Amino acid sequence: MPNPTAAMLVIGDEILSGRTRDVNLHHLAGKLTLHGIDLREARVVADVQADIVAALRDLSARYTHVFTSGGIGPTHDDITADAVAAAFEVPIGVRDDARAILEEFIAARGSEVTPARLRMARIPEGARLIENPVSAAPGFSLGNVHVMAGVPKIFEAMLDGLLATLEGGKPLLSQTLRVELPEGDIAGPLSDLAARHPGLSIGSYPYSHQGVFGANIVVRGQDGAEVSAAMVELGRLFPGATV
Repeated sequence: MPNPTAAMLVIGDEILSGRTRDVNLHHLAGKLTLHGIDLREARVVADVQADIVAALRDLSARYTHVFTSGGIGPTHDDITADAVAAAFEVPIGVRDDARAILEEFIAARGSEVTPARLRMARIPEGARLIENPVSAAPGFSLGNVHVMAGVPKIFEAMLDGLLATLEGGKPLLSQTLRVELPEGDIAGPLSDLAARHPGLSIGSYPYSHQGVFGANIVVRGQDGAEVSAAMVELGRLFPGATV
């Protein structure tokens, strides 16, 4: 049975402007690889509701899961929750359970429950809450879309809890061989190796260090025995290479 598939939608003008560097995609990719969910696509969209809605509808129709980050805070430009509600054509409003979580967290810190803070309790109808153990304001899942915060520490904590509820498949295994040869010299043998192992992904990632050109050859697959067999063949093809 094939693994579940996934896409990530990163939402925020700050990413596209270069003001903020996204690290959530890198973290998600690693976690999904271990969980046996194949990340197939990633997009970044601005804080424009029509663009978010269009991306959500497209991605949710083509993948088992869609993970989003960003745009669920208390400010006027945090529009992800509204966009998800629009994409699924459901109402959205302050929900009692989300409100109770926020009020308890805010009261414990001696702060005031304001309309801005209550924006973070607005949940589309029919959604399931995603726990936020860092700052309380919950994310949510609606259909196959999982909505989480953009702050990396919060995103990571939310993702840990969410993944425990999602069925995975076979983890993707990988091994790497470092070859001190230019890609042009290894392209032919690598192509032949890939043809002999159609069930594997064999990638070449070039580097240059102190005038030496080389490549890291990465073999990926779900069958550990086949990955190891391909690595043995690589060792024979390039006897001077290092793991």
